[in-house]
Amino acid sequence: MEKVAHSSFIKTPKNGRMNHKFSIIDALALFILLLAGFMRLYRIEDYMTFLGDEGRDVLVVYNILHGQPTLLGPTASVGGFFLGPIYYYFITPFLWFFNYNPVGPAIMVGLFGVATVFLVYKIGSEFFNKSVGLIAAFLYSISPLVVAYSRSSWNPNLMPFFSLFTLYLVYKAVNKNKAKLFILSGILLGITMQLHYLAIFLGAIVGVYILLIRSFYSSNFKITPRILKDYIYILIGFLIGWSPFLAFEVRHGFPNIQSIISFVFNPGEEVVKTGFLGIINNVFFRLFGRLVTNFPPPEQASLQANPHIAIWSYLTVVLGILGLSLLVHKFIKSFKSKNEFLKISLLVLWLVVGVGLFGFYKKPIYDYYFGFMFPLPFLLVGVFLSSLYKTRIGKILAISIFVSLVWINFKGIPFQFAPNRQLAQVEEISKFVIDKTDNRPFNFALITGGNSDHAYRYFFTLWEKEPVVIENPQKDPKRKTVADQLLVVCETSTCAPLGNSLWEIAGFGRAEIINEWSVSVVKVYKLRHYKGKI
Repeated sequence: MEKVAHSSFIKTPKNGRMNHKFSIIDALALFILLLAGFMRLYRIEDYMTFLGDEGRDVLVVYNILHGQPTLLGPTASVGGFFLGPIYYYFITPFLWFFNYNPVGPAIMVGLFGVATVFLVYKIGSEFFNKSVGLIAAFLYSISPLVVAYSRSSWNPNLMPFFSLFTLYLVYKAVNKNKAKLFILSGILLGITMQLHYLAIFLGAIVGVYILLIRSFYSSNFKITPRILKDYIYILIGFLIGWSPFLAFEVRHGFPNIQSIISFVFNPGEEVVKTGFLGIINNVFFRLFGRLVTNFPPPEQASLQANPHIAIWSYLTVVLGILGLSLLVHKFIKSFKSKNEFLKISLLVLWLVVGVGLFGFYKKPIYDYYFGFMFPLPFLLVGVFLSSLYKTRIGKILAISIFVSLVWINFKGIPFQFAPNRQLAQVEEISKFVIDKTDNRPFNFALITGGNSDHAYRYFFTLWEKEPVVIENPQKDPKRKTVADQLLVVCETSTCAPLGNSLWEIAGFGRAEIINEWSVSVVKVYKLRHYKGKI
């Protein structure tokens, strides 16, 4: 077992023996992984998100399991284009294993979250020392935002694992000059690109890192045959990892790639007017604030109205600057050692290129966009606290900061709040709707403020009670797809289904309400065709 540096929180025994089968460090690492598992899996079925997007995903996977494979994945949150299908194939065995219960895919995401904690520990230990690995992994395991994104099935939620694993393999590939590692890292990059298009930023980091490392020690900053070979290996791997999506694009004339290019160069009306420096300042702060110090989202944080929020903000900035300063210091020192330069330069580029590229993004930036950078601030804080631990005063400060971070993050754990029970609610409402159809054909509509009806339709499909979809009159001139009854679920506080412009209601034709019920958190209406006064 590797000895821990003098500055570490955890020290080797005085006799220097670290060959025990199970050391204290191993026990701490195991405890952190168990804690990470608890934070991500405890009562996951009660707290998980299950709305339209999640319903859409399990519907697609249900069809995959019933002989309808796909080469397209979920739609991107902006731009109207699609991702690759890899996420659907990741969750397929879990939905099957859990007997079509949507909690299966959520558990898969939680397990990937635990694996990410292990990677944070491994990389922190390998790049610095065991103390850094333990601190970074522990803080990552309890971060409320990280935990929240690890407890529900959603394609961007796997980004932290695949981004971190990609960068680690690129470092190994450059260090060992092994073609298979470059190809494998390219495959992981292709998989990551299917999870979210911000993997483009990750690709830029990989490209610049290879150019920097290969050029730095040759004092010749240009594309050499060695660099070209590395890029080709990564490109081969990337095409393999991206191949399902690429197959669809080739077959259909590249519609999504054209949409992506159009989106990049014609972003539309919703453009953030903040300047380049303002954007990167905001991103840098949120990396540490939203992830490490559990700082509230912008809509909940008023620096003027609450002095405690202001102090919280200033301390977050200080922590981020100290972490950055120490990284820069280590980067300068690493020039003397190629092995150290390989490690530290990767983290520097991860931060500088990752944050810097956001400066060119002119649309709203959401927290999950940082998924490819989630582990980075924790590693920087781990390095800072471990380095601070060298002196007596430093020990006091390091322990105080660590305890404060633990306290403030544990205050944000989801278990202190009542569970949303969204999955159980959707299942209950869906069952109620089916019961009110009297086992006859029906049309279905959802009136909502921003959700979709896929979650309900998943259960209808699972129970083989699918509603009839009303077709356009051009396709159905005889209106055979219009049933005798329409069941409407209303998720809004005020609801007027009669005369609603929603196609599922308007296509049903003139109607009258024959019954209504309050079910769980919604109202359910039963409509029939208008018959006039009796």
